[in-house]
Amino acid sequence: MIRIKNLQVAFDDERPLTTLAAKRLQLPPQAVTEVVIVRKAVDARRYHGAPVQFVYMLDVTVNMPEKNILKKLRKDKNVELVAGTKPVSQNFRPRKEGGLRPVVVGFGPAGMFAALTLAKAGWNPLVLERGGDVDSRKAAIERFWQTGILNERSNVQFGEGGAGTFSDGKLTTRISDSHIQDVLAAFIAAGAPEEIRYLHKPHIGTDLLQGVVKNIRQEIIRLGGEVRFEAQVTDMEIENGQVQAVIVNGEERIACHEVFMGIGHSARDTYRMLLGKGLKMEAKPFAIGVRIEHPQEFIDRAQYGEDAGNPRLPVADYALTYKDPKTGRGAYSFCMCPGGQVVAATSLKGQVCTNGMSNYKRDSGIANSALLVQVGPDDFGQEVLAGMNLQDKLEKLAFELGGSNYYAPVQTVGDFLGGTSGSTQFLTNPTYQPGVKAVDLHNCLPNFLTQTLEGALPHFDRKIKGFADKGAVMTGVEARSSAPCRICRSRETMLAEGINGLYPMGEGAGYAGGIMSAAVDGMKAALSFLVSDF
Repeated sequence: MIRIKNLQVAFDDERPLTTLAAKRLQLPPQAVTEVVIVRKAVDARRYHGAPVQFVYMLDVTVNMPEKNILKKLRKDKNVELVAGTKPVSQNFRPRKEGGLRPVVVGFGPAGMFAALTLAKAGWNPLVLERGGDVDSRKAAIERFWQTGILNERSNVQFGEGGAGTFSDGKLTTRISDSHIQDVLAAFIAAGAPEEIRYLHKPHIGTDLLQGVVKNIRQEIIRLGGEVRFEAQVTDMEIENGQVQAVIVNGEERIACHEVFMGIGHSARDTYRMLLGKGLKMEAKPFAIGVRIEHPQEFIDRAQYGEDAGNPRLPVADYALTYKDPKTGRGAYSFCMCPGGQVVAATSLKGQVCTNGMSNYKRDSGIANSALLVQVGPDDFGQEVLAGMNLQDKLEKLAFELGGSNYYAPVQTVGDFLGGTSGSTQFLTNPTYQPGVKAVDLHNCLPNFLTQTLEGALPHFDRKIKGFADKGAVMTGVEARSSAPCRICRSRETMLAEGINGLYPMGEGAGYAGGIMSAAVDGMKAALSFLVSDF
């Protein structure tokens, strides 16, 4: 098979890929029998007035000797021979008949893929998820958004699929790991679109992801696993450094010797419980900020110019960074949701926090993104849960500023930069539900954070002219971009330091940052157990 890299094609070129591949390889069209897209990205830089380009990596099968083609194109660094991959066989630890089942705590990406891996290996895992199944969870979330009545157990943070299920389903990741393809294959088998295998910035969308996670749950059950909802692990029994049992909902004892802990970044009560059990934990940096909204057509024009709106182009996104020249503190856009909405994402009564989500088609007409500022132990203290306490404090302030009814505090960029407040001349209507209240966001964010944002917004406006439009609305607060602490574990075994049988994993343990990295971390935790000495 021949691989073509960096094949640039005008976005409006409708010729079949087989034709384009044949031309690139200097072959007649009939010589190409199959083309598989390995990667597809968008290049909107429009050099010298050229149209927006799709950039492909293709694997091409031909009906003639490959060596002749490669010889002819030997000076072309973007054409090479690629060998097919062979599945790697592994010897897994066998489960003893009548032995205790491993317990997986949390059914977000880490827990889901740990459980799926264990189930495929014949270990019949028991999954305990504090929230509801995806259908009842969706109903609870919609009720909260419409009425302000919060279910603390089942919400945007907790329930089947984890926080990522209601956050666009973006699958971009900075990690490079062979298990990424395994995760993508599992998503596709469960109903995700095939394109996630090759798109540079793949996403599933909140609407489709709800069905995908349900199908993965059904596959785990088919393989012999069990998934229980509204089953919160409230305590653990640890004797002589070995896990003995977990306690569910404060009353049910389940004996086990292996616990895969994928609790998510918002399980504040679980953090406190684990710290009380003597687990080694440490504070870690994270980020805090606001959500900002613009018309999606504005972002499309900024990215695509005159080609904006063409149905062959995906809705545009952006990635922005800033470093304060005086303090060195960074600010950046995060979890940018094209064609989406800002959502009420709290899991605790009397608090307000935000997130962003999009459905698969990304067709709401509104673009939103977090604008975050880096914070660390030097800002909030070295005590393990100091960052979590800061999150608590800011989310309570946001609740009070919004009117103590789960309305979110909002402010226009013009007011924020001009030292005024109260304007409701919004560039777009705020999408946050159940509602918003125009206030001064300086009253619920630390000074160092607002000062950094005040420097970042004009800088971002120079990158995307109009980004800091005086009517652009910012919604506060976003404080759960990642876990505020880390559960220390062995790099080799992935076991919690000093605790045999406990595998902290995923974003909640402080080792991932998004759906893909958390899923891979969960899979690797399960594999670490399955291939360890037995």
